[in-house]
Amino acid sequence: MSPQILSGALLCFDDERVVAQATADLTGLTLSVIERHRFPDGEVRVRLPDPLPPRVVIWRGLHQPNEKLVELLLVARTARTLGADHLSLVVPYLAYMRQDIAFNPGEAVSQRIIGALLADLFDAVITVDPHLHRVATLQEAIPVQDAIVLNGAPLLSDHIAVQCAADVLLIGPDEESLQWVARAANRHGWAHGVCRKTRHGDRQVDIELPALPVQGRAVVLMDDVASSGHTLARAAQLLHAAGAVSIDVAVTHALFADGAVALIREAGVDRIWSTDCIPHESNAVSIVPEVAALLRGL
Repeated sequence: MSPQILSGALLCFDDERVVAQATADLTGLTLSVIERHRFPDGEVRVRLPDPLPPRVVIWRGLHQPNEKLVELLLVARTARTLGADHLSLVVPYLAYMRQDIAFNPGEAVSQRIIGALLADLFDAVITVDPHLHRVATLQEAIPVQDAIVLNGAPLLSDHIAVQCAADVLLIGPDEESLQWVARAANRHGWAHGVCRKTRHGDRQVDIELPALPVQGRAVVLMDDVASSGHTLARAAQLLHAAGAVSIDVAVTHALFADGAVALIREAGVDRIWSTDCIPHESNAVSIVPEVAALLRGL
């Protein structure tokens, strides 16, 4: 049976045109690039196709999120006035999910605030590996009828299985990575474990390796997000000292701040693989087929 062809529009910004076009090609949605102009004072003007069909999908990753959230507000509200009746957001990287409680008096609980904003704008939200801790489902964070999570671990694990001839040892750089590491390892029957991390700041961490034999093993470090690179770099250094013969890195979201990739490679990491949730030179696995299937199922 051939895949269902969807009727509707897929809107994106120019920096995500390639991955959005690939999704449009698989679904039959008509791709349009949103026009954007930035004024000298930082304000933005957006322009959408007029009119729009009843079904509209917007593709927007929220890495470097602050300006993009304003753009989404403008785009979603305008899309409704131009004919959109059902509005879906594909947000491969979903920002502001970590802060789900007030850790200190007076802190904003950003997950509730941003989640409520997105729920007010969209009928459906599709994301990949959101950073959720004290809530069990995405729908608790974004209360829409269809709040859908795509997991990047199986995609990355299948890629690792092809790239690594030997049986690998899968290691997460901290306890929070266990949910991704375990899912990926169980898919292929690999041994796995996670490090214990103590953070002293955004760029200073202490790492303790899990009690697993590392000597002579091919190790892959896996996590949902790589940002500054310090955690991965420190874990790689310890793994080399423990006798690992090779160390590769696989991450869902390749945030990689300036200097992060160089830092990781200097620590002895050979290959870096990521999904195309965030455009980056390390992209090796595409989420497009899975996103297209989810859109057809809405």
